[in-house]
Amino acid sequence: MTQGAGQGPEMRTPTVRDFRVPAYVHEAGPYTQSPGPYPQSGEVYDQAAEPYDQARDQPAGPYGGASGQYEQPGPYAQQTPPGEGAGPAGEPQGYTPTQRDLPVINRGDTLQVPVEPEAGPVVQPAEGPGPLYVVGDVHGYLDELVAALREKGLIDIDGSWAAGTSRLWFLGDFTDRGPDGIGVIDLVMRLSAEAAAAGGYCKALMGNHELLLLGAKRFGDTPVNSGAGTATFQAAWLLNGGQKTDMERLQDHHLQWMARLDAMEMADGHLLVHSDTTAYLDYGDSIEAVNDTVRETLTRNDADECWDVFRKFTKRFAFRDDGGAQAVRSLLDMYGGSRIVHGHSPIPYLLGEVGSEEGEDSPNPVVEKPHVYADGLAIAMDGGVTMAGKLLVQQLPLDS
Repeated sequence: MTQGAGQGPEMRTPTVRDFRVPAYVHEAGPYTQSPGPYPQSGEVYDQAAEPYDQARDQPAGPYGGASGQYEQPGPYAQQTPPGEGAGPAGEPQGYTPTQRDLPVINRGDTLQVPVEPEAGPVVQPAEGPGPLYVVGDVHGYLDELVAALREKGLIDIDGSWAAGTSRLWFLGDFTDRGPDGIGVIDLVMRLSAEAAAAGGYCKALMGNHELLLLGAKRFGDTPVNSGAGTATFQAAWLLNGGQKTDMERLQDHHLQWMARLDAMEMADGHLLVHSDTTAYLDYGDSIEAVNDTVRETLTRNDADECWDVFRKFTKRFAFRDDGGAQAVRSLLDMYGGSRIVHGHSPIPYLLGEVGSEEGEDSPNPVVEKPHVYADGLAIAMDGGVTMAGKLLVQQLPLDS
């Protein structure tokens, strides 16, 4: 996988970080690339569920309150259809990528996050590769990422690579919902060059939000066959936390970097993927075949084909319930490895501890560490940074 070099963000070292969530995140106004109102069709998306195997992949649900409902902009305001009850942890059944998946938690315009003390340097082995680290979903929370990497000693006070021959994998979803997705991508690209120069590496996987941003940029409001009525990448991007500032700052080298990301990789016996889904089996019988198939699909630039990849990569919870361990084994048997490490599904959902958006009376749970589950075969790395949770950086292997 080729990793490009970009310009890193300006770093600072306050004792408290604050940033402003753009007001439009909570507004209905869309971002448009072409003249005229959006959406052009004015259609309301069908709420019908995508087909899925209930023993494996389950549709994702939003972070919601007791009702499991949420506000959507414009004509997309929808509720759980009659006759479809709530699933585990209160998520409504029938999620499709034409609905908002995990909305931004509005806790006021200013979020303040304490900075952890900077760790000492990463201990390097006398010979061979350095220690292996993985990073969960970032979703534009650049300050959170910088603090988490500094806490582990992977970067220094100036934000430069400080981990020598260490190996660092990002599990995808760099943009959307948070305030600076492009800043996150620039940082990862820069660290990739710096780590390689130091004898280590910093690499990244393709998440469903990379597919979403690529699609929104390439195809805009071009209709696609969603399997649940007419859909567009642009509408799905907006509904799922797309940031206008990210789109405005998106450049060709960002697009090329995202389009070349691998879908899965193996590191020290850990099968690294973004999504907790068995859909990877649809794309090949080896890691190389899966990565080649996904990359070739994006190269063909066909809106329907790209949507199908995005749709499958949004599936989640395949490893969570009865049959979850067997679903993990189906991937390990095909691609190798002793454990799967993934992001995508926030750990509070996997634990059934999802809070509400109603404020201090119902706080969202704070996740302090990765979640090991499915008979110890799966490690979840999404700490729920979009719901005021923690951005997780973890050294592997991880004890059960």
